[in-house]
Amino acid sequence: MPFCIASVCVIKGTKKKAKGGMAERMNGKDTKYIFITGGVLSSLGKGLASAAIGALLESRGLTVTLQKLDPYINVDPGTMNPFQHGEVFVTDDGTETDLDLGHYERFTNAKLGHNNNFTTGKIYHSVITKERRGDYLGGTVQVIPHITDEIKNSIRLLSKDADVVLVEIGGTVGDIESLPFLEAIRQFRADVGKENVIYIHLTLVPYIGTAGEVKTKPTQHSVKELRSIGIQPDILLCRTDRFLSKDIKSKIALFCNVSNDAVITAKDVDCIYEVPLVFHQEGLDNKIIELLNIWTRTPRLESWEQLCRQIKNPVYRIKIAIVGKYVDLTESYKSLNEALYHGGLLNNSRVDLKFVDSESLAEETCHSMFNDVDGILVPGGFGSRGFEGKIRAARFARENNIPFFGICLGMQVAVVEFARNVAGIEDAHSAEMDTASPHPVIYLMKEWYDEQSKSIQKRDTASDKGGTMRLGAYPCHLQKATLAHMAYEKDDISERHRHRFEFNNEYRDVLEKSGMVVSGASPQGDLVEIIELKDHLWFLGCQFHPEFKSSPMNPHPLFADFIKAALEKSDHRCIRD
Repeated sequence: MPFCIASVCVIKGTKKKAKGGMAERMNGKDTKYIFITGGVLSSLGKGLASAAIGALLESRGLTVTLQKLDPYINVDPGTMNPFQHGEVFVTDDGTETDLDLGHYERFTNAKLGHNNNFTTGKIYHSVITKERRGDYLGGTVQVIPHITDEIKNSIRLLSKDADVVLVEIGGTVGDIESLPFLEAIRQFRADVGKENVIYIHLTLVPYIGTAGEVKTKPTQHSVKELRSIGIQPDILLCRTDRFLSKDIKSKIALFCNVSNDAVITAKDVDCIYEVPLVFHQEGLDNKIIELLNIWTRTPRLESWEQLCRQIKNPVYRIKIAIVGKYVDLTESYKSLNEALYHGGLLNNSRVDLKFVDSESLAEETCHSMFNDVDGILVPGGFGSRGFEGKIRAARFARENNIPFFGICLGMQVAVVEFARNVAGIEDAHSAEMDTASPHPVIYLMKEWYDEQSKSIQKRDTASDKGGTMRLGAYPCHLQKATLAHMAYEKDDISERHRHRFEFNNEYRDVLEKSGMVVSGASPQGDLVEIIELKDHLWFLGCQFHPEFKSSPMNPHPLFADFIKAALEKSDHRCIRD
């Protein structure tokens, strides 16, 4: 069935390819590879650029997959502070990854997993394990060739998955940490043939107001740094706030040894979903297929164009409060923010976000903080900091009939608040926050049935942090005539998890008798996945992270339904208001 966002219509689960198939078009040649590097400074948007390139190639009928190679020594970002690294994205197979993989999945049809994100820590761990096992036969283990070979092997893991593999190298050219990765991709071109590899370099072309002109010197130095280690970029993406003139492009091309049409303006945009359109306007996809010698159909970008028109011309507007402890860095909630915007698209509504620090939220400030919002959302998180503020937010939403959406820890917050203030369990708490609580309505389930492995799993507080986590996609059965069932319009779903503590079934009866509804649970019934409240406009908490499966072309049903309820709360306030 077609899934429509007003004027935007896509066919779920389908992907049209150019006639003849890639293997036939390429006459049996190897998979094509695109390596994306960044220079001058961080946060230029390599992840978005990679995702947008993937979307453009898909629009031409090619299948793509994407990979992020990160230079940090952590094995994965799972235990990293969101203030330092931003959001941790989770794939279906339970891999904790860099947030850029969220961009990849939102922009393309690629389904990613453990082979799509490698770090220095993961690479070195593999090499050291092999050395200890004797795989190198007593040889001296070195960065070249052992580390670089391991990096190249990680890239080759994706060679059968798609027509084109896009590989983003984290960090900035010139950083010591990224040198092994850059050396590996330098070697890779010689290994698979220069006709199968191109290098795209994202750089900065700043506009200097006092001089009244853009400056190309940062780009020249960045490319010089890249060429010094043996990589000549084939295409330059120039991040800037304005379209570059032909003269500026010619100057950059001359000093950086690329053709004029290989200098692409990566202009700042109002909405990230415009990036594929800007790149196409600049001729990026044409240049890529020319350099890789691929035949494709003409691009079909109508859905992206319609999407951007929809984003720029909403009918309604609402405001959603996000109550968390990482509000000073919105990158900590990247997928969440985007999922809310997606839900707004399906309801012809602009969604304004109001970030509320849960640590500073007091009982007496709730009214002033939430009097102008149409919905309250408490996202996932770990630790006790700000927990009581989230409790206050959940209570305010419940008592004032404000649509409430609790995700992961947010669901647990709703359970604790309801137990304390409705079910009469005054000392109710989460064992994560208070290990000595006499009424741990949220606790560490030491034994549970794992639907993935079809076996009993055990948890131990002495295990590594990741060892006690429930990660990845798990099935959930929905109860009919509930908010969840009406939103999904199906009986069984699968959603991605990232949490350690669970709903304590010992308290299920007393909470249900007090008005809580368990609307979703594991097929075995031992893991509570979704809770709701009766006699409320919209109050739902889910143990999983629905934001990880939302995209602009296919908004997640829970976010769409939450925004719909918020619109009802706002009485469909028009944008002109």
